[in-house]
Formats: sequence, C-alpha cells, structure tokens
Amino acid sequence: MASIPKAAPAPEPMRLDREAWARQLPLSTFVNGYYQVRDVTDLPDCRRMLLIGPGQGLVVPIFRWRGYSVETFDIDETFSPDHLGSVHDLSRFADRQFDVIIASHVLEHLAEPYLDAALAELARVGRYSVIYLPVAGRSAAVRLEPGVLNIDWQLRVNVFNYFARPDGVTRRYAGGEHYWEVGRRGFRARDVRKRMEQFFAILREYRNRDWLPSYNFVLEARTDRVPIEATMLRGQS
Repeated sequence: MASIPKAAPAPEPMRLDREAWARQLPLSTFVNGYYQVRDVTDLPDCRRMLLIGPGQGLVVPIFRWRGYSVETFDIDETFSPDHLGSVHDLSRFADRQFDVIIASHVLEHLAEPYLDAALAELARVGRYSVIYLPVAGRSAAVRLEPGVLNIDWQLRVNVFNYFARPDGVTRRYAGGEHYWEVGRRGFRARDVRKRMEQFFAILREYRNRDWLPSYNFVLEARTDRVPIEATMLRGQS
C-alpha cells in the first residue's frame, strides 16, 4: 500500500454550518437510523460499538436502550463525541476493541488517498463494520407494493454525468462536501467492493430502498488481509 501523498487534503470537519445542520432531523435521518439498528441487530454477539460520525445522535440512545455499550467518534467537536479524531487514525483503540463499528456517510468526506488507511483501521479495531456510502447524482424511483406475497418491486434511475471522474482530492460533490461517491468512475459499486475486500468479507451489500442516496455494506473484518503497512499511514498528511 502506497504512502499518503503530502498533497492530499488532510481530513477536516464539514465546511457547512454544522450547528444548524445538527439541529435538523429530516426523515432520511430516521430511515438511515432504522437500517443501522436492523443491520447491527442481525450480527451475532455484538455489544461493544464504536459509532463514527454520530451526527444528530439519533441512534445512540436507541442502541444503549437495546443494551449496547456505545462510544462515539468524530473529527468535529460540534457533535460532542467521546473521542475526537479522523477515521483513518484509530490508533487510540486496541485491535478488536469493538464488536461492531458504524460509519454511515463518513468515508466520502476523506480524500481518496486516505480511504485504504481508514478501511484498514476499521478492520483492525472492529470485528464487524457497517458502512453506508452516498450514491452519485439525483435518484428517482417507481415502486410497486401490492400488499400480497411480500412483493416489493422498485425501478430506480440515477441522473449524473456518468463520464466525469473524481480526482479523489477535490471536493466536488454534495455542495463541496464529498470527494467521491458510489457510481462515479473509479468508484462504481464493483470498484468500492474490490477495495473493501482487501480488508473485509462482505456479508451483505444493498441499495437502501427507502433512502435511495445510500449504498450500504455489512462487513466482517479479515485479519489475515489487513496489511501491516496500514499502521504506517496513521497521521500522515
């Protein structure tokens, strides 16, 4: 694994009005929270959780109510995390300190050269990881739920410049907050899948049917494939 180029932008908090954003509770936050609870509940023997990017904090009391020991981690002190730092450097935590780590719509805020280091750290610190990523462009869908035989049919369309390729070091998307998104050249689902398989076995991946801009992965760490070099990348900029 190559070192992180010095020219790669260092991880930093979102540039928008974060205090105003933290006060918002759109429907998508509840939908996303539901899927997090569902995906984690399906994993065996999980009680110790690290929640990276807690946002508005909606799911924290839900998980604690369900008996999970939850610690929060964020690069932004606005959200009052238990631990302050960047996801590509989890050196304060021991190997397998957590049963499960949630990083929902976090990794796209990292410049691409930091991505492998972040994935390696997640695989080192947690047995399982639940990672949700944004889907490129505007989404539209036609959905059929007749209420019989559990039929739930959906036709989805995404609209964006299919040929534009992120350079991985420029914030071009989501109002200048994302360096890359699933679906763009170099970050198609197959590309992201291949990248994750360096560090994880993919237990499940799916497009969120109730919140189309989210592509979700449920992962099990593969300790035999976490490269030692990942530890050398922590803290580099």
